[in-house]
Amino acid sequence: MWVPAHVGIIRNEKVDKIAKKALKNCSNAKQVKHKAALILARGGSNGIPLKNIKMLAGVPLIVWVIRAARDSGVFDSVWVSTDHDEIERVAWAWGAKVHRRSPEVSKDSSSSLETIQEFSRIHPEVDVICNIQATSPCLHPWHLKKALEFITKEGCDSVFSVVRRHHFRWQEVKKDGQCTKALNLNPFHRPRRQDWPGELCENGSLYFATKELIEKGLLQGGKMKYYEMDPEYSVDIDVDIDWPIAEQRVLRYGYFGKDKPEVVRLQLCNVSGCSLTYISANGEEVVSINTREQAGIHMLKKEEVKVILIEKDTITKALADKLSETLGCPQEVEDKLKKVQELMEKEGMVLKDVLNILQFYAKQKYVCVCVCVFEFKYKHYILLLKKKAKSQMEQDRICRNTF
Repeated sequence: MWVPAHVGIIRNEKVDKIAKKALKNCSNAKQVKHKAALILARGGSNGIPLKNIKMLAGVPLIVWVIRAARDSGVFDSVWVSTDHDEIERVAWAWGAKVHRRSPEVSKDSSSSLETIQEFSRIHPEVDVICNIQATSPCLHPWHLKKALEFITKEGCDSVFSVVRRHHFRWQEVKKDGQCTKALNLNPFHRPRRQDWPGELCENGSLYFATKELIEKGLLQGGKMKYYEMDPEYSVDIDVDIDWPIAEQRVLRYGYFGKDKPEVVRLQLCNVSGCSLTYISANGEEVVSINTREQAGIHMLKKEEVKVILIEKDTITKALADKLSETLGCPQEVEDKLKKVQELMEKEGMVLKDVLNILQFYAKQKYVCVCVCVFEFKYKHYILLLKKKAKSQMEQDRICRNTF
């Protein structure tokens, strides 16, 4: 546009400030080409055997962080570094790539840094590596997104997660007669919790570092920043006693995936899949079911799960009739898939509402839970699904001001 020489241009100071800030951010930002998430999961564990794939709230422990990393959408690749076949199988099944680590970095004495350096040498295309701790099941995608922005937008070389703790620390006494002393407080002026900001402690959930920093033998260095996580999301499972506590925390604060879990409302099952058949002395077949399996049905019904018995086998049909009468469960003999579709339409359900033994349920990418409703272990899992869904609903209503 042509402007006469005598016409002045009025500058907008507010616009200038915004422009300068944008230029500064651009100059600080790193041009990161490939960002990889790396989850270290060695097969050997001094505390819990194969801890990384032990079931926690219905899925293997490592799956919680694989799912968070994949759903964050900020990584070009998500890897699990392992030396164990079963962990490798789980990783592939849940959409992660596998770095089969060498024996040299699979020892009890091997450090995380050594394993990460090996991965970096094998994959030179990776510019930034995020080491995600497999034992942090309450990690969410938005934690990863926010932490990565310190590198991509502010030009940091390393970012790690911390949690704020309000613990008064005291010096350890190693000799008889030696007295202890306070390390982070004045006993004459003990602060109230609400008057003390606490201390920032690493929680181990995530460590971002550039390739250049890792090559120098560092995970933390250069231009560093921390990412503070709320205490409710800082869960680290080290010993077996942590497991039930962690499971309750995961049910409330864990990341369940992009699709919210739904409360299970319907259960279909074959009686023949859970009964035992005996041959009597006169050659007749006798069918029986353990009383604890009947108790499982009672517990499901108490939780408002509708149970329908399906049986075509002539011998087992008599048992199904008796169970239907005793437990108050309706009985159907038609094709299971057809019956599911009819019930879904009648009850206004979708597949996430329905728990059944058909393979099509798994093909819809929802967990195929049940082989048989009467199996005691599956009954607990079905109830766990309900607890997860209710916990997620409750989590949506949590007010941050209550913490």
